[in-house]
Order: sequence, then C-alpha cells, then structure tokens
Amino acid sequence: MHWVYLLTAIFFETIGTTALKASEGFTKLGPSALVVVSYAASFWLLAMVLKIIPVGIAYAIWSGAGICLIAGIGYVAFGQRLDLPAIAGIALIMLGILVINLFSNTTAH
Repeated sequence: MHWVYLLTAIFFETIGTTALKASEGFTKLGPSALVVVSYAASFWLLAMVLKIIPVGIAYAIWSGAGICLIAGIGYVAFGQRLDLPAIAGIALIMLGILVINLFSNTTAH
C-alpha cells in the first residue's frame, strides 16, 4: 500500500506544481487554492510512506519522479522547451529512480 501512497503523493505534487505555474504568483484564486490542497495531500501521503520507506529513498523517488513529470507537463501544457543537457539530466534522474527501485534493498519491497 505504501507504493500506492507514494505514487499518489507524486501525482498530487505534480498537480500542485502545475497549479503553481497557473496561479501566476498566487494572483489567481482557483489555481492558488489547488496548490495548497494538492501540496497538503502530497505531503500527508509522503508522511504515510515515510513510516515504511526510509526518508532518503522516498524523497529521492518523490522528488525525482516529480521533476521528470513536471518537465513533461511544462513541455506539453506551457510550451517550455528542453535543450539536450536538460533532457540528458532528466534521463539520468529517471535512471536513478530505476536503479533505486530495481537494485536497492532499502526500498521496502
């Protein structure tokens, strides 16, 4: 169940960060409220995950997956282009998440 919580926390974190961009510096009420609700849900779920998965591992997966998803959302939703070094860096983050999940014994499989 902790993996479902972690994936859901990542989902809410990406919703919150997307809404943060859409809030235009907290000047738009709807997106600003969505930021607060999404981040609250994300952090609560992450806190539940930390009961089982070590903080360094959980945070690495949560933040790394969030970075990769937000980069994709920024590209699709906001037309933000990525250069080759940015794409390479994001690929390395994804590779790091895979290495942790496939080979680490500290992820509470």
